[in-house]
Amino acid sequence: MNWVGKVVLITGASSGIGQGLALELARRGATLGLVARRAEALDELVKVIQSAGGKAIALPADVQNISSMRTASDRLRQEFGVVDVLVANAGIGSTNDGAELRADEAARVINVNVVGASNSAAAVIPAMVERGAGHLVIISSLAAYRGLAKSAAYCASKAAVSAFFESLRLDLVPKGIDVTIIHPGFIKTPLTAGRHAQMPFLMELDAAVEKIIGAIEKRKKSYAFPWQLAGVVRLGMILPNSMYDWFSRRNSFRE
Repeated sequence: MNWVGKVVLITGASSGIGQGLALELARRGATLGLVARRAEALDELVKVIQSAGGKAIALPADVQNISSMRTASDRLRQEFGVVDVLVANAGIGSTNDGAELRADEAARVINVNVVGASNSAAAVIPAMVERGAGHLVIISSLAAYRGLAKSAAYCASKAAVSAFFESLRLDLVPKGIDVTIIHPGFIKTPLTAGRHAQMPFLMELDAAVEKIIGAIEKRKKSYAFPWQLAGVVRLGMILPNSMYDWFSRRNSFRE
């Protein structure tokens, strides 16, 4: 896949995976629309990209607000004509013991991770359908496969976006629009910083970005990595509940 001239809209672009993808895709020649709530952080990222000869514009927006996302998408199209690829990356984490469940925090996680992804997709799909071309990419998680201790809202949100975009794939592929669901494991980003628990197969951001871009270029329907952790997670899907519960209670990664 040749990224030169491709117009890519990335949400959650101000840090972590979104920022890493923005820098690498700009290096490969893509034209970027960068979405996040922190306008100053976006402006700094745009400066870095432009100073290296890349093309990017900052689109401050809140993915939880459909009008905000439509405005961002419209501005990118007005500037560059089309949106070829959406990377719906914006997301937040949550670490909360179920005995101390906070409904407001759970709602916030689901609003950002699920409603935000839906709003992002809704902002670009009509124009992609009209053109008969486009590519939707959702950054989900291996946490989508089964519930993890202290992670009810986060696991629920990732399971929801994986199923949501799988359904979109069934509807949109016949219309010329590809859909790729990415299920990463643990990556060194602000989302994982400060945890005391050991995170197996923790990956450097640059290595994760390479894998994600490779999956997008191959137009994979679904891609889970690293393979070692993905294999463990898939094994967990077929374990009896009693065995899964025993193992999971003794191996919390959310401390």
